[in-house]
Amino acid sequence: MISIFDIYKIGIGPSSSHTVGPMKAGKIFVDELKQKQFLQQTDKLTVDVYGSLSLTGIGHRTDVAIIAGLAGNLPETVDIDAIDPLIAKVEETEVLNIDNGNHTVAFPASEGMNFHTTNLELHENGMQIHAWSKGEKIFSKTYFSIGGGFIVDQESFGQESETSQEIPYPFTSAQELIQQATNNGLSISTIMLKNEQSVMSSDAINTQLTAIWQTMSACIDRGLHCEGLLPGPLKVHRRAPALYKKLVTSASTNVDPMAVVDWINLFAFAVNEENAAGGRVVTAPTNGACGIVPAVLAYYDKFIQPVTEKEYQRYFASSAAIGGLYKRNASISGAEVGCQGEVGVACSMAAAGLAELMGASLNRCASQLRSQWSTT
Repeated sequence: MISIFDIYKIGIGPSSSHTVGPMKAGKIFVDELKQKQFLQQTDKLTVDVYGSLSLTGIGHRTDVAIIAGLAGNLPETVDIDAIDPLIAKVEETEVLNIDNGNHTVAFPASEGMNFHTTNLELHENGMQIHAWSKGEKIFSKTYFSIGGGFIVDQESFGQESETSQEIPYPFTSAQELIQQATNNGLSISTIMLKNEQSVMSSDAINTQLTAIWQTMSACIDRGLHCEGLLPGPLKVHRRAPALYKKLVTSASTNVDPMAVVDWINLFAFAVNEENAAGGRVVTAPTNGACGIVPAVLAYYDKFIQPVTEKEYQRYFASSAAIGGLYKRNASISGAEVGCQGEVGVACSMAAAGLAELMGASLNRCASQLRSQWSTT
């Protein structure tokens, strides 16, 4: 089973593959170093980054994410404002405090972080982390960031990563999902939520879904009001605040029935610009496409009716069913299917979620699935 919370994960920008995944890899490496009792003898760490992960590494802050992960941070809980001071200290001292400050290692500027243009054999987004003691390499791991913030090590690459626990309504294709819904008289969202309830409590599910919607809403709000330049050498101005002011000013006089589309685009702009700035976002199903799903739900909230807890639960559950099928049978990784592949998945997800909220029939909700039967 691919969980709702595999598709929707709270993290940071600008990239799920190149920022969120590498941070998780750094944290996992130190945890394993400690578990294998190598931590205390480790006096230096070095990192090698390969392929697509390397070619966009500086722009996507891959190096920053790895260092933050080694220091003990995770994307969903890291203090965003503390990241840059951490990096500045490491650059100044060439020393890194790992295991949440319980152990100190050297992280030399000359060899700590190494970018390579070549690919590792198994995937475009590869990285290796090495632990050293007195000049000898004592432990190494190879990780691959396979899209949407998912990380696998070399030993697990290509293996089934989904939970093997028995669920009441299993499906591995669009056709099977529609058949389960038809046979049991259930909506797509109900099938997903009942499957989730077999692996976690209803309260835990509700808490996580609430956190996802609150994070998306806060991200939109920040994006609407934060002005200035986005990070990077191109000096790109944020566009969402100016567009927001324009739409608010003209709201009472604009009779164009298509004006609502400008609001949807605005909400997506706001999220995407927060992502580009390294802000707090939700993968949906990736950072590269993270503006679409929240923008459509924000449209519903503003123009149809205020979103209730039950409604955002249904929206995220049904849309995650679609995203999970893409992940299982095609890809959500920009390195594999391109940025437009990510965007296409997100559009399918948002369309299915909105169709269910609008009271569409199963066939209508499943129309996004039917068109994908050849690939999902």
